[in-house]
Amino acid sequence: MRGFKVSTGRRVSRAAVLGLIGLAAAFQANAGHHWSQLTLSGTPSTSDAAGTAYSFTPTTSGFTGHGITYSITGRPAWANFNASTGQLSGTPTVANVGTSGAISIRANNGYTTAYLAPFAITVTSTVSPVPTITGTPPTSVNSGTGYSFTPNASNAIGAAMTFSVQNLPVWASFSGMTGQLSGTPTAANAGSYSNIIISVSDGIASASLPAFAINVNTVSNGTATVTWTPPVANTDGTSVSNLAGYHIYYGTASNNLNQNINVTNTGLTAYTLSNLTSGTWYFGVTAYTTAGTESSLSNVASKTIP
Repeated sequence: MRGFKVSTGRRVSRAAVLGLIGLAAAFQANAGHHWSQLTLSGTPSTSDAAGTAYSFTPTTSGFTGHGITYSITGRPAWANFNASTGQLSGTPTVANVGTSGAISIRANNGYTTAYLAPFAITVTSTVSPVPTITGTPPTSVNSGTGYSFTPNASNAIGAAMTFSVQNLPVWASFSGMTGQLSGTPTAANAGSYSNIIISVSDGIASASLPAFAINVNTVSNGTATVTWTPPVANTDGTSVSNLAGYHIYYGTASNNLNQNINVTNTGLTAYTLSNLTSGTWYFGVTAYTTAGTESSLSNVASKTIP
């Protein structure tokens, strides 16, 4: 009976020793794991103004004996990232106005990885993103004459711009690259072309010139040459000795020759009239003396201007 008690006591003592050894091992394992832990902290700014420098560097604490490397996902295009320090920095422009996607910064010490809570950066601007367009287009053109107008346009973000037009006249063409409206109307295009609107867009916003109209005027460009035979005698049969010149009368009705040309060169026997509009024109000639006496009207001739 006594030997049994001694044996039992040894077993209890040995079990206690083994238990202490196991506890110590567990403690050392937990202590080693805790010793290598890494934390990442900091509160990055979530807004910045265009043209203003942005910078954020997280704070790292814990085991750093083997060095720390940093990485990032969702980095804004306008920003740079330092993998040695974790710094996110840069200066956004007006072109970057808006909110970025989710940004995540991580740190790793060779054992564990620490994460900063995801965040986003909103870039704002006091500069208007709306492009500007200016210019005063001519509002009339003569048929047969070239017309051209190109507006001035700009934007604060420096983006490429495209142009568009509403109610383009049938005789004109338009450039979407420059905004130029140009063309040469013919007499058949005579009339008014209204509510023309030229606009510009930079892909974000657009602007337009006030609506305007272009009047196409018909130009008188027809000609007619009138010829005559100089008079040699007066109505009483006497010779003409004091001829002073000729009057050419013309108009668009044979009984209403309401326009006239005075020809003072008595040696002329023909005269060309210009700037006649389309239609039929009628012509007659008289001779007059230095005393102011005028002959009767010659026979009336006509010409049709196309």
